[in-house]
Amino acid sequence: MYKWIAEHHQVLSVFASFGSLVIWLVYAQLLYLGFRRQRSPRLIINRGRNKDINALCLISNMSAESVFIEYIIAKLETSEGEITMDVTDFEREYSEGDDDDRPSLNVRENTRQGPIESGGFLHIGTFCELIHRLTRDENLKVVDGMPQGKLEFTRLTLSLIGIYGPENMPIGAERSFDLNVSENRLGLKPASWDTEQLASIRQRRKLRKTVEQLNATDFSSSSSFRRLAEENNTDNSSTAEKVSKAG
Repeated sequence: MYKWIAEHHQVLSVFASFGSLVIWLVYAQLLYLGFRRQRSPRLIINRGRNKDINALCLISNMSAESVFIEYIIAKLETSEGEITMDVTDFEREYSEGDDDDRPSLNVRENTRQGPIESGGFLHIGTFCELIHRLTRDENLKVVDGMPQGKLEFTRLTLSLIGIYGPENMPIGAERSFDLNVSENRLGLKPASWDTEQLASIRQRRKLRKTVEQLNATDFSSSSSFRRLAEENNTDNSSTAEKVSKAG
């Protein structure tokens, strides 16, 4: 045995060195994956307390470090167009006779912008409240989250843009919820089992451009409702003119 080892020690030495290299590579890969896992931001958008539109919209930070929430964008898709709105700040309502209609100096009472600690969460109200807020500017008739008339709600999407720890590039997260009518109530069902994380280099560059556009335009809301309505009115007018000429 010893004689065979002595005769083949060079070959055995090569195999031993190769084995050590493989072990170190595997160990380095495990260290890298662990480091990458700790450094990867992870925001969760979920529903809580209920399963329908009266559920709370929860935002949780499952990252290793704090995440500063900069923008919360809600988009409501309907049968007649889309409504997109910045819902980062609270909607303030004041009635006549209020002694002071100025917003509170307490930041947390005016905006959801700010850091979420690792393992922390916040809620941005119920999904029903979000729907009412999105549709109010369009003067749409909605009762308990249910659209009236021929209008149908199909999907509600929440998008987050934030800053993770000391990193300069923004990160994001997005999740959609399908809306469907069941037993005269508007149901809420996640379109996917998990929140989509927008953390790749390409996605973060796109998010940076989005933030620059939002900051430059002072964005609050946008809608394709009026455009669709105008197109319908134009089509109806054209049809009426054709019928009138034909008569």
